[in-house]
Amino acid sequence: MEVSLFLCLWILLILGGGCLGCLEEEKTGLLRIKASWNDHSFDILSDWGGKVDCCLWMRVTCDENTGRVIEIDLANMDGMALLNATLFLPFEELRSLNLGNNYFSEFQGTLKLSKLQHLVLDSNSFTTMPSLEGLIKLEELSLWDNMLTGNIPQTIGALSSLRILKLGNNYLNGSLLPQVWCKLRNLEELDLSNNRFEGNLPQCLGNLTSLHYLDISSNGFNGVIPASLFPNLNLLKFISLSHNYFKGSFSFTPFLNNSQLVVFDLVNYNKSLKVEIENPTWFPPFQLEVFRLSNCSLSTSARDVLGFLLNQHELTMLDLSRSGMTGKVPTWLLVNNTDLTFLSIGSNSLTGPLDLHSNSTNLNLVLFDISSNLIQGEVPPYIGSVLPSLHVLNMSGNALHGSIPPSMDKMEELGSLDMSFNNFSGPMPRSLFMGSSNLRVLILSNNNLDGSIPKESNLIGLGYLFLENNNISGAISEGLLKSSSLELLDVSDNSLSGEIPDWIGNFSMLTSLALSRNSLEGEIPTGFCKLNKLLFLDISENKIGPASIPPCANLSTMQYLHLHRNELTGPIPSALSEARSLITLDLTDNKLSGTIPPWISSLSNLRVLLLKRNRIQDSIPAHLCLLEKLRIMDLSRNNLSGSLPSCFNQITTFRRKAAEEDKFGNVGYVWAANLSSLTYSYDGELSYFRSLFGVGDAESGEGDVVEFISKSRSESYAGSILHFMSGMDLSGNKLTGPIPPEIGYLSGIHTINLSHNHFSGPIPETFSNLREVESLDISYNELTGQIPPQLIQLNNLAIFSVAYNNLSGKTPERKAQFNTFDQTSYEGNPRLCGLPLERSCAPIGAPPATPPTATEKGEVGSWKAIFLWSFVGSYGVAFLGITVFLYLSSHYTELLFDFIEAHVSFLRLTW
Repeated sequence: MEVSLFLCLWILLILGGGCLGCLEEEKTGLLRIKASWNDHSFDILSDWGGKVDCCLWMRVTCDENTGRVIEIDLANMDGMALLNATLFLPFEELRSLNLGNNYFSEFQGTLKLSKLQHLVLDSNSFTTMPSLEGLIKLEELSLWDNMLTGNIPQTIGALSSLRILKLGNNYLNGSLLPQVWCKLRNLEELDLSNNRFEGNLPQCLGNLTSLHYLDISSNGFNGVIPASLFPNLNLLKFISLSHNYFKGSFSFTPFLNNSQLVVFDLVNYNKSLKVEIENPTWFPPFQLEVFRLSNCSLSTSARDVLGFLLNQHELTMLDLSRSGMTGKVPTWLLVNNTDLTFLSIGSNSLTGPLDLHSNSTNLNLVLFDISSNLIQGEVPPYIGSVLPSLHVLNMSGNALHGSIPPSMDKMEELGSLDMSFNNFSGPMPRSLFMGSSNLRVLILSNNNLDGSIPKESNLIGLGYLFLENNNISGAISEGLLKSSSLELLDVSDNSLSGEIPDWIGNFSMLTSLALSRNSLEGEIPTGFCKLNKLLFLDISENKIGPASIPPCANLSTMQYLHLHRNELTGPIPSALSEARSLITLDLTDNKLSGTIPPWISSLSNLRVLLLKRNRIQDSIPAHLCLLEKLRIMDLSRNNLSGSLPSCFNQITTFRRKAAEEDKFGNVGYVWAANLSSLTYSYDGELSYFRSLFGVGDAESGEGDVVEFISKSRSESYAGSILHFMSGMDLSGNKLTGPIPPEIGYLSGIHTINLSHNHFSGPIPETFSNLREVESLDISYNELTGQIPPQLIQLNNLAIFSVAYNNLSGKTPERKAQFNTFDQTSYEGNPRLCGLPLERSCAPIGAPPATPPTATEKGEVGSWKAIFLWSFVGSYGVAFLGITVFLYLSSHYTELLFDFIEAHVSFLRLTW
């Protein structure tokens, strides 16, 4: 007995609690939860049931005094879709329940846990908010990263003890109702980010005086930010208002009494928000670590310098891009904030030179973006020494000149360098190519760099190389072979010569290759047969030929192929028959011959087919009509003959307006610098703010570029605009026969050009159904008949020509768009009349007679009477004379009756 008592006291001292284990009913309840889970949970909850006291089980916490279960942590358990709330009925003292990172989509029943304080349901698949009735002591509710829809239920307003509410990353919508939010006076953290809320912010949010974390970013909020929102929120440490549609004005005056603010984040979706920042004498009581004020309009007094930043010395991230800043580059920010890791002041109107202090070194700066400004002069030669820790450097879109500093090689951590769209000249420095082995993205395009690509390179990690639109000459250098991980190479618009090297096939990761507009010659090497991941290939405007694509080429992944303006001969390459993913095929301006092959109908994803200016012959095959996604087809200036197929109305995209699913997607052009890829973290209190910088593999919005004649001029269509464009150009061939009326049912097409052929017959009246057509050219044919008057219904028509045919009749009524067409639209049709032609449609002849007078009418009447009586008298005299003559001469009488009998059958006598 004494031993048991001693043992109990010993356990009490060691564990700080009583001798009681968990209740049997709670133990049974835990085992029921385990049994309801899937098989994977048996591994995670392997000790559940193995020990007598369930308070010793993993993921279970009990009260030290009562032994009752107060915490259950079942996060990351791969939980089933439905969760029965009755499983938790035994746990009457439960205060914390964590079911995050599972696959729950619904609570069956109501959680009746009157003492529950923390309910965490993050990263599940809930579509509706669980019932919260009875959770009167709830202090934390987290449903972040689910699939919640609809508005926030008003029952949340009854949770008066709530301190933390996290509903971010869902699909919640509607406006924030004041009757919900005005009651949550104890709220400290509010996260509504990444939803679909809209409308104005309720002013009563300014009464939540305990709030120190507010994130409403990435929604559709609009209107004015209430002036009463922030004056009383003096405990705020974190504010994120980004990616909404606020307008009006916003002032920093309400933060005069806030000494806690550490993060302020406002990147607006439109520039209609004017931000008022106090004059330079204002010294705020807070020290910011993160300040983002982007895509807003700074007040005039603040554009030269944000005065209050002069007193900030703890900044780690500063983003003032697209804010309308003027004046010189504020490099003093680097001196005042030695912990600065992220500085973005791009897309402003900053001028002057880049004045970096040669005797100051910033070891923490990771990203420096001064792109799209008006900065002039040369880059300081010591830039690599003063900013040695940079990962991302973007100086593009300025007026910088001179050579690229050799000190760049001292930036050993540099992952992305963009110096494009400047006036840099001279050769590419060898030191740059021998520098950082971590360099993943190098963009030097649109400068005046010359010389050749360095033959030596240490860029073993290079994935994306942009050198287009410079003056680089010579052969494609073998120095690139060091970059075996290359995924994109663009050296277009240069003066490269020689042949495409066979070793290009060693870039096994290559997805995009652009060699266009150079002086390359010879044939496409067999090394291309090793490029199994190629999505984009452009070697247009060179001297490639006579052979085209090697038969061994694997084109199964190819999406965009541009071979135009080369010297390719022979038939359309049969290797293309395996390119089932092809979206754009451009073989314009070559010397290809033969027919359009039947296998082309198997390219079911084809949107653009350009075969212009070749020597293709025979008729247009009907199997082209099987390309249901085709949007642009140019077969002009070939030797095609025969009649036009009547099945083109089977091409779906010609029959309807462009839809979202028609879009071309992005080319394999991969812009790597995710310059503003940021991750905010907040855990109870504000943790250290870090930005994540990376070289992403996100495809750019550059889009494919297609040249097509529309509205009588050659246009280049690029990127997303391609999915709004559709057209058919069959001009300059030898096509004959009538124009099929089915062409008139292509109601979604924008351009039709059938000119310079030998079409005959009338213009189909069905052309009045071409509601979206903007350019219609059927000139220089042999069409006859009238122009259908219904064509005036084509309200989008901007270019119209029926010139040089054999049309007749009246031109269409001068209404709507047809009032804009001049005589050049109709000339060359001699039998056509009406405006705007000079030929009138009125008949040519004598002028109409004037009406007779009363006297003339009387004279006309008397003459009619005289004529009538004289005619009757003459007729009577003649009849009597003939009768007397026949009676006196029997011979002539006999001849008369013989004539009648021979020629007038119904008078013959029958005997």
